[in-house]
Amino acid sequence: MGNQVLLDYLVPFLALKKFMSHILLVISSPRGSEALSTRYATQLAKQLAARRPGTTLTVRDLAAAPLNHIGEAYVVGRATPPDARTASQAEAVQLAESLVAELAAADTIVIGSAMINFGPPTPLKAWFDYVTWPGVTFRYAGGSVEGLLKGKKVYLVTASGGDFSKAPLAAWDYQSGYLKHLLGFIGLTDIEHLRVEGMAYGPEAAQAALASADDALQSLLKQAA
Repeated sequence: MGNQVLLDYLVPFLALKKFMSHILLVISSPRGSEALSTRYATQLAKQLAARRPGTTLTVRDLAAAPLNHIGEAYVVGRATPPDARTASQAEAVQLAESLVAELAAADTIVIGSAMINFGPPTPLKAWFDYVTWPGVTFRYAGGSVEGLLKGKKVYLVTASGGDFSKAPLAAWDYQSGYLKHLLGFIGLTDIEHLRVEGMAYGPEAAQAALASADDALQSLLKQAA
């Protein structure tokens, strides 16, 4: 794997980007459409698309169609020449290639993540395991790491029952920092973060939390206009 592999993925999509907008929506909550992370991420992606005539919106629903967690076939297969891969290795690598191509094609990525045991849902973790690919989405150079998926806008929508934006729960938020780190690792550093949280403190607090999230959503849309 090397720069040529990266170019093979990216060049067609960079050419298309000059003429159209492509939004990738990645949702992952096990609660499906009822999840607040899914609801707000979907609303954000659709409203962004509506403001950009000709936009393509691709939805990757990791809850409805979860990915297999990476295993030996993928780890060994991606380091094996294509003509030497076993059938299972070829299938695993092909899946990773399709996910990377889908990500590379987008100029805007919207990710919905519901906090599960203080971290992101495992289907979303699996997605990152496939698209975090040495020589394709990042590389080591000069003793440092360079993310290769640059020039894209990311909207990260996280949801949680507690309020993890401030102390004392902020120290337990292993979701937001982890996701931002992985995004930055592959070059996606232009990130806007929409928090939907504090729903577990009673009806009045939940209503206030939703109102705050609605205001934040509208503010992001105004900035994007």
